Parts: sequence; structure tokens; C-alpha cells
Amino acid sequence: MTSIPAPSAPAAARYTPVAIFLHWFLAVVIVAGFAIGLSMSDAPPSPARIRWINYHKWIGVTILWMSLLRLLWRFSHRPPSLPESMQPWQKRATLWAHRALYVFFFVVPVFGWAHSSALGFRTVYLGLIRLPDFVPKDKALAEVLLDVHSTLAWTLATLVGLHVAAALKHHFVDKDGLLRRMWRAS
Repeated sequence: MTSIPAPSAPAAARYTPVAIFLHWFLAVVIVAGFAIGLSMSDAPPSPARIRWINYHKWIGVTILWMSLLRLLWRFSHRPPSLPESMQPWQKRATLWAHRALYVFFFVVPVFGWAHSSALGFRTVYLGLIRLPDFVPKDKALAEVLLDVHSTLAWTLATLVGLHVAAALKHHFVDKDGLLRRMWRAS
């Protein structure tokens, strides 16, 4: 069993198993949530569409909770250092890209939740836990919130695409081991 370094300890060569799990779990649910959101956006009203909307909402709430857990883990467990071969501008870009990803992990689901509230449809997580509404029922506001949610989701998808492209560039072009740090725990 590997020990987890304290925040003041030197950065490890790999992420912790918990960080790796949270990263890949969030990756899967974000892709699933986006795919469901896309597929249901033009679907005609039906019981199946309502079911998929609920799955989409449950994924959004899961992303919120897992992102909070991931952020808390990140604050208490220092990530591995970036390769020395990276240029300073790349290190700054990495820092800001990660910060932006975290922001979008929270704002995309929150605006979706607010949209649902404005439509007058309460979010009931996993069909069991009734979550409070963020805003009062207001059809005009719901339309605005849907546009904001959609724009934010597309922005998150773009950031994720850039994140994946950068990871692949580091793996296949730079061959600096950056991707292996998050691939699996050893």
C-alpha cells in the first residue's frame, strides 16, 4: 500500500489512487451527461424523454458532489509536480485550465438545476432525495437559464477536449510521462 503524502511533503510522481478514481469517474459522468443532454434536446415529449432528463439531472448532481469531493481531496493532497521540461507559459496554462475545469464542473450543473427549478420541475436525486429549487417558477427565466446552461456545457466540452489533446500531446509528442501519472496507480 502506498502512502499518501501530506500537503507539505514533496509532490509524488503519480496522483493518489483516490485522485485517479475521481478524475476518471468524473470524466465518464461528464461525457455521459453531455451525451444525454445532446440526445434529449431535440427529442419529442414522451415518458422516455422525461426518464432521460431525470438521468441527466442525476448525473449533474453527481458531478456537483464528486467535484466537491475532488476539490477537497486536491486541497489536502498535493498533485505531482509538472515536468521540468515544460515551458513556464505551459505550466501557467495548465494551472488556469485546471482552475477553469473546476469552475465549469460546478457552474454547468448549477445552471441546469436552476433551469429545472425555473421550469417548475423539482430535482429529485436518484428519485429519492428532493433537492431545493434555486429559483421560482418562471418560464422566461427558464429559457435564459437553458441557453446559459447549454453555452456553459459546450464551453466545458471544449475545455475537456483541450485537456485531452494536451494530455495526448504530452504522451505521444513530448513523451514526458504526464499522462501515466493519471492513468493508473502503481
